[in-house]
Amino acid sequence: MSDLGGKLNQGVSSSDIGAYADSLAESLNRQMKAALQPEERKSLRRFSSTEVAELLRVSPSNLRNRHKDGSFPEVYSDNRGHRFYSAEEIDDLRGILARTGKNADAYRPGRREGDKRQVISVVNFKGGSSKTTATIHLAQRFALRGYRVLVLDLDPQASLTTFFGFRPELEFAESGTIYDALRYEGRVPLSSVIQKTYFHNLDMVPAGLLLSEYETETANALARRQQPIFAERLALALDEVEADYDLVMIDCPPQLGFLTLTALAASSGLLVTVVPGMLDIASMSQFLKLASETVKAVEEAIGRRVTWDFVKFLITRYEPSDGPQTQMAGYLRSILAGQVMTEPMLKSTAISDAGMTQQTIYEVDPGQLIRKTIDRALASVNNVADELEQTIQMAWGRR
Repeated sequence: MSDLGGKLNQGVSSSDIGAYADSLAESLNRQMKAALQPEERKSLRRFSSTEVAELLRVSPSNLRNRHKDGSFPEVYSDNRGHRFYSAEEIDDLRGILARTGKNADAYRPGRREGDKRQVISVVNFKGGSSKTTATIHLAQRFALRGYRVLVLDLDPQASLTTFFGFRPELEFAESGTIYDALRYEGRVPLSSVIQKTYFHNLDMVPAGLLLSEYETETANALARRQQPIFAERLALALDEVEADYDLVMIDCPPQLGFLTLTALAASSGLLVTVVPGMLDIASMSQFLKLASETVKAVEEAIGRRVTWDFVKFLITRYEPSDGPQTQMAGYLRSILAGQVMTEPMLKSTAISDAGMTQQTIYEVDPGQLIRKTIDRALASVNNVADELEQTIQMAWGRR
């Protein structure tokens, strides 16, 4: 019989469970390092000329002609003469277009003088509503579009942190996470825990299990009337890096605890993910009711109203061929009208397959997946991001 079987006969202790965790962590670390050889860190692929033209909002022929006339520098070409661009090179081309194009502002979509930084929390009560998947894909798309993006992992499970190629249980077991910038004793500047990533224009703040201590510490701090209170701590932390980013995206935990409330109070926009099923919609309804009542208590504590520029509902894991899902999506739109995003995020095997190796559909080599499948997934995510981008632009007073 296996060691586990023997343990079951003798009774399994908390030490045994800890040993299982250590074994899994070590194995996962070895597998990730093997997958990321030789760098042992994630790196970003190059993008085709078709992808780059779409990101820059120029035609493929314009892109080719710019290279021919020398106004664009040459980039890597394969043996068939097809050009492929790094994210940094895409940004360089965007800068050239902004300097020489007829509509320069169109190529620099980020903040302008007088624009406030947008802080968007991705929230829901229920696990499995694709919060992390939506957060990382949208953050990466916005970075590729030319925005300066900071993404915060506010979930102690740290799935988003893992997506970025880190092993939180090994690398951030004691320090280095968002907890350090929120904690009540020994708080550090947010800039000291920001991690540069392999993705150009995209930085992140990791999470780890220690972040769960924030819930208990906040309850104690409230009893002591310790200042600043929890609802202001993230906003104050973000103030330190206010000028460095156009967008901040926060992946919230699947519960309405102090961590989520801290994010809500610091946010200028909310993105609520929901799977179009009766139980998921019922859970979201409870979340909204509880959030409304709890935020009112927060407002009394901080002496100001908590308002957002926008609240949008994103339908996730959507299967257009599923009749009941289509009905529930229609039901949701009939109740919440214009607050539900027009574009849903489709359920996709391409997203699932890429996720098996902690990759997104922007990172995975398109040749590793069925072309039709990844094109469908990319179109879905791009459409969602473009719609949310329009909402952000409107919040900045642009059309």
